[in-house]
Amino acid sequence: MKNSAIYPGSFDPLTNGHLDILERAAKMFEKVYVTVAVNNKKTAVFSGDERVSLIEEAIQDKEWKNKIEIEQFTGLLIDYARKKKVNILLRGVRQISDFEYEFRMALTNRRLAPEIDTLFLMPDEQLTFISATIVKEVAAWGGDLSSFVPKHVAKALRKKYA
Repeated sequence: MKNSAIYPGSFDPLTNGHLDILERAAKMFEKVYVTVAVNNKKTAVFSGDERVSLIEEAIQDKEWKNKIEIEQFTGLLIDYARKKKVNILLRGVRQISDFEYEFRMALTNRRLAPEIDTLFLMPDEQLTFISATIVKEVAAWGGDLSSFVPKHVAKALRKKYA
């Protein structure tokens, strides 16, 4: 599909940084496929269905929500991209350590599928420190999540860690 992109991730949980990248992507592309990676070998806080629901709720009032399609997927991202006929993968990069990992992934994807490119987007500078790992740790200790995730995600996290 012309002028479309895939924004993949585990989104476990969805953070304000993820939403910032998604909003930027919605301004750049006519259609953005948010793909929630489901990996049965990893222990997630939220199920794939829960993560999809949390993303849907986060964008329900956004003016750009109609540009977004949210799905779960398992397997190679390039296979999913080919199925959707999309040749742009979006990846959020917060810091150098993210870039090193994402750069290796982009080169691997390019080797496997030369027709698919990776576009790196940076979140707003005030959000660069937020990671799902940090959010889960703050949630586990009962900390204030209000600056890290949307309210409904904070509520869901508190319930999970209660």
